[in-house]
Amino acid sequence: MRVRSALTALALSAAALVAPGFGVLTTSTDAFAVSKITHATATSMFSSVGITWSSSGGCSNRNVSTCTSFDQLNLATAQGAQTLKSAGGCALNITGGTETGHASGTYSHWNGYKLDFGKSTCLTNYIKNNFSYIGLRGDGAPQYKAASGNVYADEGNHWDVTYYNCGGC
Repeated sequence: MRVRSALTALALSAAALVAPGFGVLTTSTDAFAVSKITHATATSMFSSVGITWSSSGGCSNRNVSTCTSFDQLNLATAQGAQTLKSAGGCALNITGGTETGHASGTYSHWNGYKLDFGKSTCLTNYIKNNFSYIGLRGDGAPQYKAASGNVYADEGNHWDVTYYNCGGC
């Protein structure tokens, strides 16, 4: 009976690693599964709470840098945007998602951890009044950290947000 239980657990673990909708990070410090969503799922989630999105190219192709795509976005990232909308009460417009053309790295746009939000007085005030200033990023962008651990970087004309989790969803 123990052998069967162990084999069942092993099979379920292996299935979770290759199941559609899951990706696995393989760094030495982070080894956990993240749920990936489609562009259609993300836009539905955003629409449901009044978040808008725009693209300088008027498109959503992940492989075109002037598009705004949500293909392969982490579920927690989409939920984090919903949490920001709910908590801050500000109009949110996403100007960057998982499309090519952003900086690389584990916690990157391409890997589904980041979204760019257009600047507004409401959003900027919410971030600066509710999150802790943590200094300048390597490129000089001022950074603010939420209690959840998510990081908001002021890149001048937009906020670049790294979602490590859903922000308390």
